Amino acid sequence: MTSFPHKLKHKIQGALRLGRALQLVWQSSPGWTISRILLLVVQSTLPLLSLYLMKVIIDAVSTGIASANKEAAFRQIVLLIVFNGTVNLVIALCSSVTELVNTAQTEKITDYMYGIVHAKAIEVDLEYYENSQYHDTLQRAQQEAYFRPSHILNSLLQLAENTISLVAISGLLFWFHWEVAAVLFITAVPGLFVRLKYAGQMYHWNHKRTAIKRKAYYLDWLLTNNGHAKEIRLFDLGSLISCRFRQLRKQLYRESLTISQKSAIASLVAQTSSILAVYGSYCVIAYQTVKGIFTLGDLIMYYQAFQKGQSALQGVLGSLAGLYEDNLFLSNLHEFLDLKPKVVEPLHPLPVPQLQEKGIQFQSVSFQYPSSDRQGLKNISLNLQPGKVVALVGENGAGKTTLIKLLCRLYDPTEGSITFEGEDLRSFATTDLRRQISVIFQDYAKYHLTAKENIWFGNIDLPPDDRLIKDAAYKAGADDVISRLPNSYETILGTWFQHGEELSIGQWQKIALARAFVRDAQILVLDEPTSALDAKAEEEVFQKFRQLIQRQAAILISHRLSTVKMADCIYVMEHGRIVQSGTHEELMKMGGSYAHLFETQAKNYR
Repeated sequence: MTSFPHKLKHKIQGALRLGRALQLVWQSSPGWTISRILLLVVQSTLPLLSLYLMKVIIDAVSTGIASANKEAAFRQIVLLIVFNGTVNLVIALCSSVTELVNTAQTEKITDYMYGIVHAKAIEVDLEYYENSQYHDTLQRAQQEAYFRPSHILNSLLQLAENTISLVAISGLLFWFHWEVAAVLFITAVPGLFVRLKYAGQMYHWNHKRTAIKRKAYYLDWLLTNNGHAKEIRLFDLGSLISCRFRQLRKQLYRESLTISQKSAIASLVAQTSSILAVYGSYCVIAYQTVKGIFTLGDLIMYYQAFQKGQSALQGVLGSLAGLYEDNLFLSNLHEFLDLKPKVVEPLHPLPVPQLQEKGIQFQSVSFQYPSSDRQGLKNISLNLQPGKVVALVGENGAGKTTLIKLLCRLYDPTEGSITFEGEDLRSFATTDLRRQISVIFQDYAKYHLTAKENIWFGNIDLPPDDRLIKDAAYKAGADDVISRLPNSYETILGTWFQHGEELSIGQWQKIALARAFVRDAQILVLDEPTSALDAKAEEEVFQKFRQLIQRQAAILISHRLSTVKMADCIYVMEHGRIVQSGTHEELMKMGGSYAHLFETQAKNYR
């Protein structure tokens, strides 16, 4: 059985979640929030005035029937009708303005929440993106982030509006007939319990089925994404993937429908008992009117008051149930927003120095991937000097790219240290450090934007029209590709948008190289940079690359050993370790892995 302190803690956490959501609403749109509160006050009070005026009108009509001066009585009735009509016109006007304000504020909140989610997605480390649990968390957060805060505000405002109306109507009904008022409250309670019960069930089901939902989304993405279109058609995978998607959706459909069916049946039972009680109360009111205890105006006013009171009470209880549901699902959003980066920023970051004699040193560095028993790197020691090219050679999975991730502080070493001119990398702000590193990974990005933007993204500190963008394109061999496009550097690349031009893999690789070259960085890293280029283009790129390396330290990763011959030092990696190091000539004399691999590749060209 849950203890009282645990229940209290749970309720406090729930209140804090709602408070955080309202804070997000206020930060996104303070002006619209104030407008909605003012409209709330007007909309919750004017209907009561209209209700009372209707009673006065009915009583005036009843009195006028028996009046000797019917014209005077009619004039009074007309004035009351005009007044009541004006009140209802103001109510209609407020309703239209409220709809406009709601739409405007919802858009503002949605845009603000996009910014919040994007900022957190950028803040969290690469480690999260390589963990399936993070993607489940992100999926749940994205489902809630863009509508849940505004939904909470709507529920709270409706709760306030209905509460104001309910207090006024309840006072009227208690004065009129306290037993009828009691019926009003009692009949609404069962529906509240039904809503609370099944809201909790739906929340837990959604949380439990996140992984299956994400897999269904992934299969849908495979079927509709350009990147897989060729293979899906070539291997006739469409029917298979579509069938698996339907199976997952059927499973989700059956489970959610079961919960919805149970909720619908329980709601029907609650509503049936409520309707019987309500119409029984109507009979009591009608009977007492027939006996002359109440006037016809009283009957109509109290009849409408009972209807409005029941509606207001159901609105209050519905809003409370909705807030309970919102509070449950808000935990999905806050679970994501509360993620903390594993790569910790220094409290007092040092400025990144200019590379000189000490260079960059890996000192007995080991690294083990989180949530894995596999060691990516084991006792790595090496040195990078400005003006020198270091090559990393090894089979896939040897740890070459992992080493680069540590250099960029996408991860921190499990053991050992990496220093930059004698200072540990953890002494620098990650933004400042990464500004000094230009990397093209083998899985480089393809931005479906203009050719100019694809290169400019390598150094957004430059003006978008800076000549250095074209210089970088020329050095990478991309200028010739871009100049043949319909709108040159203004041509959109890729096929996601209208008038986009698709490039070959080799052409995309040249664009990525240009992006690396445009960055004014002290360290240049090329991870399989020319794998899609022909031999001639590769030779041209590396001649220019060698010319670029003056005060920069460079790391080159390649499976083509003819490429790495030009490096000042070559490190051969196997299973996360450095097993050989030296120049090409030294390694060939040494024999071993490098010499064997080089001879094997050389035979293919003989």
